[in-house]
Amino acid sequence: MKKFFEEFKKFAMRGNVMDMAVGVIVGGAFGKIVTSLVNDLFMPLIGLLTGGVNVSGMFLLLGKAPEGTVINTIDEAAAAGIATFNYGNFIQTVIDFILVALCIFLFIKLVNKLEHKKPEAPAPEPRKCPYCFSVIDDKATRCPHCTSMLEEKK
Repeated sequence: MKKFFEEFKKFAMRGNVMDMAVGVIVGGAFGKIVTSLVNDLFMPLIGLLTGGVNVSGMFLLLGKAPEGTVINTIDEAAAAGIATFNYGNFIQTVIDFILVALCIFLFIKLVNKLEHKKPEAPAPEPRKCPYCFSVIDDKATRCPHCTSMLEEKK
């Protein structure tokens, strides 16, 4: 049993598992931020643009309401025992998805821009022996391959 726990500890403390755990935690927190951005900022603006229509509350009755009863909400239909086709909820979910995907795209684009570093200068060409064309050390005075005397590098 002791060996089992030692193996489990070794597995759990590996870099990949810890990185994944941090990613899941940060991803959950980021998801809450994006959800708040969509629900608290974007959706009210969309509601304003559509004349105050609550998209998620749109529905069709799939049955007849009792005579003299007016059903204006999904909750009223549920209380009356009438099935509803809640297409507004679907539209709301699609809008949420599009806005969340857009926010994530913009965030990733920003992170990539911040991480983008200037490319490093290319490595200098290696020094080659003028006689045998083998690669030699910059400090060499004699080629180790063909033993030719070399001129000092300028």
